[in-house]
Amino acid sequence: MSPISSPQNHAAGMGLMAFCMVVLPMMDAIAKYMSTFEGMSPGQVTFYRFFFQLVCTLPLLFLVGGSIFRAKRPWMNLLRGALHAAASLMFFIAVKYMPLADVFAIYFVEPFMLTMMSALFLGDKVGWRRWLAIAVGFGGAMIVIQPSWAIFGWTALLPVACAFLFTLYLFLNRALGDADSPLTMQTIAGVGGTLFMGAALLIGNGLGEADFEISLPASSLGLILLILLGSLSGYIHLLVVRAFRMAPLSLLAPFQYFEIISATILGYALFGDFPTPSKWLGILIIVASGLFIIWRERVRAEHPA
Repeated sequence: MSPISSPQNHAAGMGLMAFCMVVLPMMDAIAKYMSTFEGMSPGQVTFYRFFFQLVCTLPLLFLVGGSIFRAKRPWMNLLRGALHAAASLMFFIAVKYMPLADVFAIYFVEPFMLTMMSALFLGDKVGWRRWLAIAVGFGGAMIVIQPSWAIFGWTALLPVACAFLFTLYLFLNRALGDADSPLTMQTIAGVGGTLFMGAALLIGNGLGEADFEISLPASSLGLILLILLGSLSGYIHLLVVRAFRMAPLSLLAPFQYFEIISATILGYALFGDFPTPSKWLGILIIVASGLFIIWRERVRAEHPA
């Protein structure tokens, strides 16, 4: 057994992944706080998220001797940033109006979308058990969406749009492979996301859309939170890449559902939001279906026949 695939590295990778998944919802809590208490539009928050990600990762890239000008696939990494920015924008608009846990629960149709698109466009074989799990998982999402739809209307579908865009982002990651280092990819994605959101802000504000209003932080606390938002987005995602290099996907994928737990705690502590019993049922169905798909993928990898 090589050191890279050792049980010690697997355990370290799982610990790192668990840490990242607990911390990541802090980004969305900050976005909701900025919209709710600081009066900043989700579009402006998303712009600052990618701008400060770029500010935080660019010096680190120079420090290790890297350069965005020597990237092998700069245009595809810029597209990654634009897709990630569009997905983040959908998510931040959703959390402005909806409870954090609800948004995360609906967003977790993403593993089902990824499985479906892998089957349709990459020729991956998906058996009837996983198709059934996908159908059950979407049913769980509908349980969460249904009361949210009655309250929030079309906004309840924004996490679904976010999940679709993030699935495209993951497909692009797969296409890029390891042509560039994770730090280079993350820095160029910061450039792409900042440029995309700059254009989106100008267009949305020009059309008079409230969710794209251009503004500066209203307080020093708001500025600190935005810098923290960018720092988390840059560095935590680098740690996620590191975790995936220490342990296989089949071991790490279930830890993504830690985000629902963390989001529920933050939503209740900061905003007084707590899922209703019917929404908990939907969340449990989504998580169970997702874990079943992950388990089937692991079985298929170990026993291809």
